[in-house]
Amino acid sequence: MERLVPEEKRIFSGSVLKTIAVVSMIVDHVAFVLVQRMAMGHLQIAGTKLTLYSLMRCIGRLAFPIYCFLLVEGFVHTHDRRRYGLRLLSFAAISEIPWNLVHTGRLLYERQNVFFTLALGFIALCLAEGLEKDAERRGLYALGLAAVVAAGLWGRMDYGAVGVGIILMMYLLRERAVLRAAAGVCLLPNTWIAGFAFVPIALYNGKRGFIRGKAMQIAFYAIYPVHLLILYFLRRHFFGY
Repeated sequence: MERLVPEEKRIFSGSVLKTIAVVSMIVDHVAFVLVQRMAMGHLQIAGTKLTLYSLMRCIGRLAFPIYCFLLVEGFVHTHDRRRYGLRLLSFAAISEIPWNLVHTGRLLYERQNVFFTLALGFIALCLAEGLEKDAERRGLYALGLAAVVAAGLWGRMDYGAVGVGIILMMYLLRERAVLRAAAGVCLLPNTWIAGFAFVPIALYNGKRGFIRGKAMQIAFYAIYPVHLLILYFLRRHFFGY
């Protein structure tokens, strides 16, 4: 297996990567929902063109590639893929109302939350594995993959077909760390910023870390809809909508 960093220097467990992804995501969403509406958010930092708002959005670009990497790791190592997939779909449904509220202040919004993208990516991984292992039905698996990518585009999901493609790329290049990072930088939106996500990914040591047990796993998923709902109510309190 190709590695960017020697084994003795890979110090980040899966739990550390999850923590980085969660913090990055929350920083991004705080900027989007609250900070961009504050005068202080648009003050330039140290005489540069960089503002607090733009800095926080840059930090937020780290989250999605790390979530994609963790999804691939979960797919490869989970003992129950059916439960894994159902959990993703369940939280996609749970997160839809908080997602809609934070974007429109109403119960409806034309775009779908990122859990739907991750769930589609998970389905794509299942099909990609079938494509690799089942020579007799490769045509069927290929058609399924095309349908999943199309669903990511037409379903107007966060990151859409590009997001599904990034997940597939991380799976197909899981043994090729250098090529995976290079391909990720090319595929990701805001490429040079999002590419920094491959630094903590390169430091991953393959261990689960402190997030263990069903309750902790559910809490990790629940952070997404809960923090969106909190941000929506904070915006209503401070800005009236």
